[in-house]
Amino acid sequence: MLSQASVFLLILLAVGIFAKNQSLIVAVAALIVIKWTGLGDKIFPFMQAKGIEIAVTILTFAVLVPIATGDIGFRQLGEAVRSYYAWIALASGILVALIAKGGVELLQSDPHITTALVLGTILAVALFNGIAVGPLIGAGIAYIAMRAVEWFSSLGG
Repeated sequence: MLSQASVFLLILLAVGIFAKNQSLIVAVAALIVIKWTGLGDKIFPFMQAKGIEIAVTILTFAVLVPIATGDIGFRQLGEAVRSYYAWIALASGILVALIAKGGVELLQSDPHITTALVLGTILAVALFNGIAVGPLIGAGIAYIAMRAVEWFSSLGG
């Protein structure tokens, strides 16, 4: 008999296949293999504790590759700062990093919110071809919204 977790993963695998989302398919298939081979007891706690940090490092690595290959250098940086689009991108990068910081704080202080964030991310990845960075940014947006609700509530009495 399959566990609830295995059934859930198989449903997610089907969703990934139906949506033709390679990232979701690979992630779920890897989780199923790890779970069914019995390696989950060792791998899952580590990935739960360090997975986001590892993923952010890999994303940072990928973003920095054009600098390492020489495709982006000081000349391109100088040209970019003359563009208002570059300044918008710079401000957006700062804002997203600050939002993600709030997300980490929220996930640490209120872990049950993770369920809703993960479900939202899965739906966005499977149905809208989104990218699975949603839980952290989603938690950050939720953190900001929750603080705004608290602030407005305190004004009312």
